[in-house]
Amino acid sequence: MSPTSQPSGPGAPGSPGSPGSDSTTVQDYVKVIYSATEWQDKPVTMSALAARLQVANSSVTEMVRKLVGLGLARHEPYSPVELTPSGLRLALSMVRRHRLLETYLVWELGYGWDEVHDEAELLEHTVSDMLIERMSQRLGHPVRDPHGDPIPAADGTVQQPDAHLIGLLDDGHRGTVARISDANPDLLRYLDSEQLKLDTAVEVVGHKPFGGALTVRVGSDPGREIDLGDESAAAVWVSTVGSHPGCNLEQ
Repeated sequence: MSPTSQPSGPGAPGSPGSPGSDSTTVQDYVKVIYSATEWQDKPVTMSALAARLQVANSSVTEMVRKLVGLGLARHEPYSPVELTPSGLRLALSMVRRHRLLETYLVWELGYGWDEVHDEAELLEHTVSDMLIERMSQRLGHPVRDPHGDPIPAADGTVQQPDAHLIGLLDDGHRGTVARISDANPDLLRYLDSEQLKLDTAVEVVGHKPFGGALTVRVGSDPGREIDLGDESAAAVWVSTVGSHPGCNLEQ
């Protein structure tokens, strides 16, 4: 995906400092709506939003109605929820805060990549814009967080890597790990123990029969193979390196 730019900054429509956007719940909702479609094209339904936020459908209905009233979202009955331009600006601002905080905690404070999500969730609503920008400067303005998720720039530009779920790749496909979902800390710890990290070289070996695990060659050692179950295979994104005959991405 090519970089896109959205105006941002304190006081801009849809920024954390604009009227109606200072609610922690509002900020969390627009961030979740954005994140739900960041790595896949499925629309965000009300039920999917409730599942991701682990709240009742009635709570989602009430909150989405509020987002619509604030001009941050669009929603028609029985239709997906979509962010307006103002909602997208707010979402990108909150995503930037969250991912810079995660990166700072790992790079500067020695946190593990499996420990930072909840800490960032707490801090993102309280730190000032100045502190966020000082963190970015200190870190050298990184473009991705410790899990490979892109960090929006201050102007809203996002450098989204061209990557695909490893579970959707065919046998013989080679690449490097571009992103690992941080949804499950236990899974992050497991993959770390298996030396499957960002920028690790991988090759899809094949699926075990009868719906079995996906076998993946990890690193440059041809004998280093691991099996990924459904949850693991659904958490790893790979950027392609080279090509192979009959690649399903080229068809």
